[in-house]
Amino acid sequence: MELLLSWLVLSFAVWVTDAVLPGFRVKNFGSAILVAAIFGILNFLLGWLIFAVFTVMTLGIAWLLAFITRWIINAILLVLTDKLTDHLTIDHFGWALGGSFMMSVVGTFAEWVVRGVF
Repeated sequence: MELLLSWLVLSFAVWVTDAVLPGFRVKNFGSAILVAAIFGILNFLLGWLIFAVFTVMTLGIAWLLAFITRWIINAILLVLTDKLTDHLTIDHFGWALGGSFMMSVVGTFAEWVVRGVF
């Protein structure tokens, strides 16, 4: 149940990000659900690996600045999601960074609300 709620929260975050950022577009809410699924799978499979590589490459600085590192990694994963599906269009990496930040803010707030209700 928790996985399903997290997926719906991420879908909502993708949808809100589409509504706010002009360079970040999904076709509809169904596409937001698909994009959230692909992004979540990529984050699960590759997120930790990319984080480890960044940490080694920066001699541990990436680990100390984990928030910024995760923000950049999520932007990279959003661009990869864009390349894997035609349901998401990101104009350039700057919009991916903005989308990553917006999704984090909306997702965190929505998780807080959902946890308060359930």
